[in-house]
Amino acid sequence: MSDPRPGERLLDLVAVMARLRAECAWTGQQTHESLSRYLLEETYETLEALDDGDTDLLREELGDLLMQVVFHAAVAADTGEGWDVDDVAAGITDKLVRRNPHVFADGTARTPEEIDAAWQAVKAQEKAATGARDAHPLDGIARDLPALATARKALDRVPDLDTSGDDVGSRLLRLVAEAREQGVDAEEALRRAVRDRLA
Repeated sequence: MSDPRPGERLLDLVAVMARLRAECAWTGQQTHESLSRYLLEETYETLEALDDGDTDLLREELGDLLMQVVFHAAVAADTGEGWDVDDVAAGITDKLVRRNPHVFADGTARTPEEIDAAWQAVKAQEKAATGARDAHPLDGIARDLPALATARKALDRVPDLDTSGDDVGSRLLRLVAEAREQGVDAEEALRRAVRDRLA
């Protein structure tokens, strides 16, 4: 008997979720809104496993996170929102192909920096093609993203952002800018520093 093809067990997950939606009273009554806290919790638990370097726990937490994706897609399918798990998978697959022309087309980017720049250029072209345009530098940055991560994304968009001032917020913004210049993720660095000191 041959080994299963990569991804085959994803179909099992979709089938199990469909049965739970049909036969489990709790699962069947869930909505996007009622599931939102679980999505956030699972995301942070996945990050914690990653921080701890526990690859077995990381695998488990990624499974819980994947379940949330499949769960939300099942809710959308059941409530007639016009999309399902296949649409989710098709959307991200198409995006990956489109934004990586150095692999799937005739793109010339080779270094990580060139690849990131090409990704951003394709993303900008997609927005222009749909008429979408960020009216404000924070547009498109998730409202609930942690503050240090928000600052990093803002600095990516506006590298010459004014970081002057002696208040705590300005000083934190300068530290995020300094971390960015050093290629360090300030959110991750702070999280690790706290965990290391409390270990």
